[in-house]
Amino acid sequence: HRCPCGSFSRDKMKIYNTISGRKEEFAPMGDIVKMYVCGVTPYSECHIGHAMSYILFDVIRRYLEFRGYRVKYVQNFTDVDDKIIARSSQLGISAKELAEGFTAQYFADMDALNVKRADIYPRATEEIPKIIEVIAGLVEKGHAYQAGGDVYFRVRSFPEYGKLSHRSLNEMVAGAGIEEEGEKGEKEYAMDFTLWKSAKPGEPSWGSPWGPGRPGWHIECSVMSLKYLDVATLDIHGGGQDLIFPHHENEIAQSEAFTGVSPFARHWLHNGLMQLGEEKMSKSLGNLITVKEALERYSADAIRLFVLSSHYRSPLTYTEEGLEAAERGVERLRLAAHREGSDGLPALEAAIYRQRFTEAMDDDFNSAQALAALFDLAREINRAGEEGSAIGEAQGILFELAGVLGLTLEEAEVHLDAAPFIELAGMYGISLVGEAQQAPHYIGLLIEKRAELRRAKKWALADKVRASLAELGIVLEDAPQGTVWRYKK
Repeated sequence: HRCPCGSFSRDKMKIYNTISGRKEEFAPMGDIVKMYVCGVTPYSECHIGHAMSYILFDVIRRYLEFRGYRVKYVQNFTDVDDKIIARSSQLGISAKELAEGFTAQYFADMDALNVKRADIYPRATEEIPKIIEVIAGLVEKGHAYQAGGDVYFRVRSFPEYGKLSHRSLNEMVAGAGIEEEGEKGEKEYAMDFTLWKSAKPGEPSWGSPWGPGRPGWHIECSVMSLKYLDVATLDIHGGGQDLIFPHHENEIAQSEAFTGVSPFARHWLHNGLMQLGEEKMSKSLGNLITVKEALERYSADAIRLFVLSSHYRSPLTYTEEGLEAAERGVERLRLAAHREGSDGLPALEAAIYRQRFTEAMDDDFNSAQALAALFDLAREINRAGEEGSAIGEAQGILFELAGVLGLTLEEAEVHLDAAPFIELAGMYGISLVGEAQQAPHYIGLLIEKRAELRRAKKWALADKVRASLAELGIVLEDAPQGTVWRYKK
């Protein structure tokens, strides 16, 4: 069990399991890690709370692959739902049209954030026959019953109900402030949940043994994970902490009741939630920043670094200051990754940083500590580069490890207007002869002028050239091989 990341064996990898409440050795069932993460309900644009969750699970998947595992990753779309029906009615379009439009927007947003696509994206509306088959099986086994046109899961038929959220049925009923019997119409028990909802006039519906209707929210994930991962026990089931109850609790009950196999998932991973102010960011509360809005202001790398600077199980508060700091952090990594080096001296020893990175990620995907190793590596690259040491191998490791976190460290393509640089060159007495040139030409002339002033020991004037360029967004970096410039917006 050697992995490409160094000399560590897989049995040292520990991850926190929500159901046990402790870190456990990661132990997949077979050669392929079977991973299921709950997807979005596409009735509006994705916000950065969604982005946080899918970035985190993207990094978990990337790290597992870095460690030498093969991963099969399934993520669903709940493309029929009360919210979709209400929004489509409001907009005067079909539920299908609404869901397809926002599903396409989801892919555009996640692609822009460099979130790798799942292997399979099943949709609830395309799995109706299998959903009906599983519900019928639960009815046959006595775990579900029909009441009117609806079908409910009988929670008292599953003695372990509550084992994920660590609550008893009595606590749940008391916490909801409802009577145990008779408060929910035709339901046998207040906590029984819907597997099949009878259709209301004008709503999307499908035929079933219980009449026209549509699936409840919880059943689709059980069906899709069992079908597409083709196992009764998943290796990893993930989602936000707001899904622990009731969604994931209900998934466990209906899945284990249907298959007769326990556990439904070996490892339950739940990410902390994005907050704006004192509350979690959510569509229903309306306190959100869309992914599109965030990307208009910050790079994808900065958004990812902002998310990864906190442990995945911790809440994260959105602030402009935090994103701006992340943008500066990304720029430090980017500068180190792209700086010019020399082959004149022995290479920087960078393997220790890969080891630190791996040890951090092996400890419940501690991305904050992994990032600390990257920043230390970047600092050493800059130091070694200034001393004339070979840094190519170290830069390769920086790119490799940043890639595990989904950071591209790509230099943004910039189209600079030449006019302000022509004007600046004229101010410093630079002769402008010949055809019009692009901005980099004049930036190069200004760098030469600064070097000339430094040789003449006219330090104040040389510093003024540098400051003038900085006002136009051009950062100069002096190295043994010469001065290089970069644009910083």
